Amino acid sequence: MSIYNTAVNKPISTLMVFLAIMVLGVASYIQLPVDQYPKMDPPYITVMATYPGANAADIEENVAKILEDQLNSVDDLKEMTSTSYDNLAVISLEFEWEVNLDEASNDVRDAVDKAMNNLPDDIDRPTIMRFNTSMMPILIYAVTAKESYPGIDKILDDKLITRLNRVDGVASVNIAGSPVRVVYVDLDPNKLDAYNLTLEQIGNKILTENQDISSGNVKMGDMDYTLRVEGEFDESDQIKNLVLGTQNNKTIYLHDVATVRDTLKDITLEQTINRGNGGVLMVTKQTDANAVAVANQAKKEIEKAMKELPSDIKFQIISDNSDFIVKSINNLQESLMYALIFVVLVVFLFLGRWRATFIIALTIPISLIVAFIYLFATGESLNVISLSSLSIAIGMEVDDAIVVVEAVQSKFDAGYKSPYLATKDAMGDVTMAIVSCTCVFMAVFIPVTFMGGTSGVFYTQFGITMATAVGISMISALTLCPALCAIMMRPSDGTKSAKSINGRVRAAYNASFNAVLGKYKRGVMFFIRHRWMVWTSLAVAVALLVYLMSTTKTGLVPQEDQGVIMVNVSISPGSTLEETTKVMDRLENILKDTPEIEHYARVAGYGLISGQGTSYGTIIIRLKDWSERKGKEHSSDAVVSRLNAQFQSLKEVQVFSFQPAMIPGYGMGNSLELNLQDMTGGDLATFYEAAIQFLGALNQRPEVAMAYTSYAINFPQISVEVDAAKCKHAGISPSAVLDAVGSYCGGAYISNYNQYGKVYRVMMQASPEYRLDEQALNNMFVRNGTEMAPVSQFVTLKQVLGPETANRFNLYSTITANVNPADGYSSGEVQKVIEEVAAQSLPAGYGYEYGGMAREEASSGGAQTVFIYAICIFLIYLILACLYESFLIPFAVIFSVPFGLMGSFLFAKILGLENNIYLQTGVIMLIGLLAKTAILITEYAIERRRKGMGIVESAYSAAQVRLRPILMTVLTMIFGMLPLMFSSGAGANGNSSLGTGVVGGMAVGTLALLFVVPVFYIIFEFLQEKIRKPMEEEPDVQVLLEKEKSEVERERK
Repeated sequence: MSIYNTAVNKPISTLMVFLAIMVLGVASYIQLPVDQYPKMDPPYITVMATYPGANAADIEENVAKILEDQLNSVDDLKEMTSTSYDNLAVISLEFEWEVNLDEASNDVRDAVDKAMNNLPDDIDRPTIMRFNTSMMPILIYAVTAKESYPGIDKILDDKLITRLNRVDGVASVNIAGSPVRVVYVDLDPNKLDAYNLTLEQIGNKILTENQDISSGNVKMGDMDYTLRVEGEFDESDQIKNLVLGTQNNKTIYLHDVATVRDTLKDITLEQTINRGNGGVLMVTKQTDANAVAVANQAKKEIEKAMKELPSDIKFQIISDNSDFIVKSINNLQESLMYALIFVVLVVFLFLGRWRATFIIALTIPISLIVAFIYLFATGESLNVISLSSLSIAIGMEVDDAIVVVEAVQSKFDAGYKSPYLATKDAMGDVTMAIVSCTCVFMAVFIPVTFMGGTSGVFYTQFGITMATAVGISMISALTLCPALCAIMMRPSDGTKSAKSINGRVRAAYNASFNAVLGKYKRGVMFFIRHRWMVWTSLAVAVALLVYLMSTTKTGLVPQEDQGVIMVNVSISPGSTLEETTKVMDRLENILKDTPEIEHYARVAGYGLISGQGTSYGTIIIRLKDWSERKGKEHSSDAVVSRLNAQFQSLKEVQVFSFQPAMIPGYGMGNSLELNLQDMTGGDLATFYEAAIQFLGALNQRPEVAMAYTSYAINFPQISVEVDAAKCKHAGISPSAVLDAVGSYCGGAYISNYNQYGKVYRVMMQASPEYRLDEQALNNMFVRNGTEMAPVSQFVTLKQVLGPETANRFNLYSTITANVNPADGYSSGEVQKVIEEVAAQSLPAGYGYEYGGMAREEASSGGAQTVFIYAICIFLIYLILACLYESFLIPFAVIFSVPFGLMGSFLFAKILGLENNIYLQTGVIMLIGLLAKTAILITEYAIERRRKGMGIVESAYSAAQVRLRPILMTVLTMIFGMLPLMFSSGAGANGNSSLGTGVVGGMAVGTLALLFVVPVFYIIFEFLQEKIRKPMEEEPDVQVLLEKEKSEVERERK
């Protein structure tokens, strides 16, 4: 017994099963986590090695290169980037997407172990960290204060941080930019010399005295007591009264040779928010946590804590990822509702019966709810990709139900009186077409599941969610729809029906449809008689498709208006923090005159792209809500362009604004990340000059808004050269001399200071007056046997210019640059420009590689996309060949696909959209949609041919009989996609690309296939019968009537 027979025979049981499924689906929906994108943690591992006292050049030579040599042998390593700073090396490893990161982490750890034998003896063991997108904050607050500013760090820690850490789903809470309490031990070198004390002695004394020690047990009466010597510092006076020793029967205290200051850390980073002092509070979520729920709960906790905090402490949201996620999802849900309304109206217009419309509309929520069950069961989230796929699926979920209801209605029109018999016979006619159409559509998403990288994550989430919804709609059409048809649908009631509203609507529709049908039949017959025009139109469509694909601007993920803008500031290398602050003040004057800005936070001493340094700065801008910035002139793109134009008026300062990257972990914004490489191993100055010339040439191109690098080789530095011969003669190691210079001038971390449960650092350095100039070396001493010798005897200072950091990419020295596309140009177009300019401007031995999102885009280029399209079409051919038992008939379906693809790219070209991942996803889906629509014609024609109709008559009959269901399914799809096509606000760019691709492809493709598929069927059926005759079946009355009608109309025309 077939599945639809069971459903028709037991309609109540069928309804109860679907009711249970809907309850389960609602429960799944409630528990679904909400996020911006599917879970896609980039396969990154970071190795960090600390080498105190070494400069960037030493770190590169003695640490980074040694680690790179070993790490380069790790399997599945895609790229390796290293940056060497003073005291620190950071090596970032990117692996292939398919790699098991647990195994990769073990391989990295083994490689580091091998490298340890060749690293300096006093280096700290490198740490290994795995990156995931949850490490990026979902919530950033600017915290300002006045009277409470000096102690804001401890106040927030006591009153707020612990509460936030207890919120379910919160991974970490950090405060940045706030003043940090520290205890400085400022040594007087002359007094150390007088008392014959060394830095090492002072440091060891502080460290050994600052600890609690268990000293055993003692029995007193009937009780055992643990003896504990309490030595940990709990106030700064204990530190300065520390006993260092005796001399001439006099006790020497630490305060005799040093000044102990319990103060705020020396400022190397200054932060203000809307011209007020403050810090930044960042909240990150756990990997599988609900981003929206975590952010909302964190905001509630902050509101509660504000009642207990000092009144001068204020909070302002600088960045809230959940806000963009909620707005994007709300927009999609709104589009989904509009799509539902449009679909129902289109169905009612065609059928003219509320009962039939209700049956079709009921399949939509069922398919959506079952898709929610799938998302919950597989651990996926409700995100913009899954919701986009469900929004599109609305138009397709009704396709199968439309075919069923329309087939039942046709039986009533043919004279059936029993709903039960009409439903059973109708299902016998359309079941194979429904199953084959759905299988073909689902098959197009099989190839995308094998794609790697970012594209693969997007395609897979979209395709599987879509295929699940459509697959459920097929099951619903084969079970629930026939059950409801048998219960609810009735044949027309003659005069009574004609006088009702439904009857009048249907009469008006029939008159209009018959007029369209008459013109359509004449058009089909025209193409049947002029078949060469079909081949010509196919050639034109393919040529246009190739042209449009090659000329449409390209991208990976469209840049959305997230309501946040970043500004990176770089001034002359070596500039002081005060000079950077003055530049930031000038920038604020520009920002306060920008009406779209709600508020902002600034940091002097750190650049988002430049890194940490007194000559760098950052501004994070939060724009007003999308509802207050309607119109393209107020979008984030427009604001960025306007700000960059204003920033150009600032001379000798490099300032540019950009938007955050759409995918966390892929660069710092919408610019292209470029790693210029020196493969010659030559001079850095020559390499730098070539890089600047290359960027200058890029800036001359109209496609480039700005090409820049924050890298510089003219940072003022002092080179410390140790005379090893003098050191050996004096019995002093060169490292001891360098340690002394580093501790006196740069400060040394000695121990911790614990007060009220808060840990502060104890730092040791020379007093400021003893480290101001070169003469200060005469006041820095090292022990020479029993005497103290000035450091100046062993070192020579030389003023030089050099880089602040040393960068390497895939084993080559590199200079990192960024290239911003100009307005109206895409990242793909800029990549072509970079390739052209590099061929002309970069000398031999120099090259470049992309990083971040640009690398993903370059690796998932046009060739891969065309290959995926080809695989999809090939799978359709395989399925149709099996279905039709023919090598040739499937081409009647496949040759209709290029028309639709051309329509997608034509609409994208006209509207100025990119060929990005959203458009490509829509195109892949379109291949299945067009094939699904064409099958409705070929399946019917084959059936009629088997029952004795001629080849031309069967094609002609199929075209006119299938016109109504085709128009219904296509129009429901198009109207369902219009809200996406014309969406605005958060997430609008991706939705528009997806909607435009599908609407354009379906409109042009359907218009073409309605005329070309019957002709292609005639051609390939004729060729097929040259090889093998068709299987013949007994014709029924309906077939004989259609045959006679087709022959008469053919003779007339």
